[in-house]
Amino acid sequence: MAYIMVDIESDGPIPGDYSMISFGAVYVDEALDKSFYGQLQPISDRFIPEALAISGFTRDETLQFDTPQVVMNHFAQWINTHCKDRPIFISDNNGFDWMFICWYFHHFTGSNPFGFSSQNLGSLYKGLIQDTFKNFKHLRKTKHTHNPVDDAKGNAEALLTMKEELGLLIKL
Repeated sequence: MAYIMVDIESDGPIPGDYSMISFGAVYVDEALDKSFYGQLQPISDRFIPEALAISGFTRDETLQFDTPQVVMNHFAQWINTHCKDRPIFISDNNGFDWMFICWYFHHFTGSNPFGFSSQNLGSLYKGLIQDTFKNFKHLRKTKHTHNPVDDAKGNAEALLTMKEELGLLIKL
């Protein structure tokens, strides 16, 4: 199995009514040198200015991004190039990140290379240390910047630290 750490930025709380603006993905291995970055045109006229501001882009800038169909097809190709076996979607907030990636894959390409499930990094950490009130964010090395590749890389670093220091028994 190949773990792909994903982080997304959007201009609102749900796909369809609002848009995924950008996302980053990092193939989780010791090197962390395989990444994907996508910027997507909005699919809706609706957006929440405060949500969009987190991405660092203006609405006018986002209107110049590639179409979602082009970006999602490129992402699927990237996954197929780097994953010789089943890709596993994992993120810090998989409830949010997964719903956008899954919806966009199905809506714009007809299928999702990740299948029908995702994993949550925070829940994994809580289970490892057996404390539901702790979080993993201190294990990141790369600063959380809201650049989705930086954020995915920091989360991938945390996953590798869990594997090395906490005895996580996964094969990456």
